[in-house]
Amino acid sequence: MFTLGEYHTLNIVRDTEPGLFLADNEGNEVLLPNKYKPEAFDIGDEIEVFLYLDHEERPVATTLKPYIKLDEFAYLKCVETTDIGAFMDWGLEKNLFVPFKEQVTKMRKGDWYLVFCYLDDLTERLVASSKVNNFLINSELTVEPFEEVDLIVSNPTDLGWNVIINQLHQGLLYKDEVYQELQTGDKLKGIIKKIRPEGKIDVALQRPGYRSIEPNAQEILTALEVKGGFLRLSDNSSPEEIKRQLHMSKKSFKRAVGTLYKKRMIEIKEDGIYLVKGEK
Repeated sequence: MFTLGEYHTLNIVRDTEPGLFLADNEGNEVLLPNKYKPEAFDIGDEIEVFLYLDHEERPVATTLKPYIKLDEFAYLKCVETTDIGAFMDWGLEKNLFVPFKEQVTKMRKGDWYLVFCYLDDLTERLVASSKVNNFLINSELTVEPFEEVDLIVSNPTDLGWNVIINQLHQGLLYKDEVYQELQTGDKLKGIIKKIRPEGKIDVALQRPGYRSIEPNAQEILTALEVKGGFLRLSDNSSPEEIKRQLHMSKKSFKRAVGTLYKKRMIEIKEDGIYLVKGEK
């Protein structure tokens, strides 16, 4: 049987009045409505489609790309509220349902929420939940220290920000290690900084220690190119000014500047940093 909420590569088996019928290797068929029919095709061609339930609760295929799929997290806009729950815009004709019991707070039309998409066992429908922590698993980790990972910003805490790691685990990004504005739903690249007891994960947006030299040095080079080869920053610059211009700590800045200077890619003068001629 087909799995709803997933992409499938299927074969075109029939061209009918309502659209194309597609089939898998086991003979299961699903309709691709005419509005999504490719301009040119032959019977037997393969086509990649996304499967979900239409307004009459029938499996249907689409070539549209949803903002979220089965067992994924995404930041979506609430476009309707009713007596039974809320509905989110996920890029398809039929909106994604969020039952009241799956809402952390009562959703409001026009607001954005971080949600998880899952298949409800009772109704066999795709639904979403804003109780995202219920779908994160830290008992069995699939990441290791210093590994680069994909992050989704979840919610602020007293210590910093909770983040979703690789669509699987919960991690913590400490606020004193963040040098840029963050909002719920932001997608970032990060590094596993430390794995603590009970599967708790500390993450960073920069590699810790000397591991951070490479990306920070590149960041300074990029800033120099944008600014015409000169940055009015030095050892005497305040941490706040460095953070404002480069989104990094003063410690990371000094290390990166040292690396670039040793490679003779920059010159350090009293008024700031200059890009060496030929490096721009």
